[in-house]
Amino acid sequence: MFSKPSLITRIVIGKTIGLIIGLIGFFTLPHIYPEASHMLRWGILLWYITFGAIIGIFGVFTYHPILKSPMPWWFRAPFIGAWLNFVLVFFAHKEMTALLTVMFGENGLMQSPFWFVLEGALVGLLIGFLATKFAGEGKEAVGR
Repeated sequence: MFSKPSLITRIVIGKTIGLIIGLIGFFTLPHIYPEASHMLRWGILLWYITFGAIIGIFGVFTYHPILKSPMPWWFRAPFIGAWLNFVLVFFAHKEMTALLTVMFGENGLMQSPFWFVLEGALVGLLIGFLATKFAGEGKEAVGR
């Protein structure tokens, strides 16, 4: 079950990294943004666990059938991570704007909540790299 290549191992690696990042957000958010609700804290924790699982699952898609081109891990994982965090910002725009305003000031350089899209790409790159390195990718991961 945890041999290489393995879809289950990819998902476990993704969820574990997501859990670590989610816990960092869960515990540091009250110190950075004291007005953060418990719902926002729990949402960030659960979001990144799901984020990691989705990137792990998408490791089986190494070829785009419509564009007829390969999708290497270094393209696929950051793209999915950026997209997922774009969706997060889309639905929690007000909270993310308030968080970044508290962190960087009202006229700060990083006031836009869309910086979380870049953060999602970087976290996706990390998860994609580790999941591919330790669990493989492609059809071989689901062949069992």
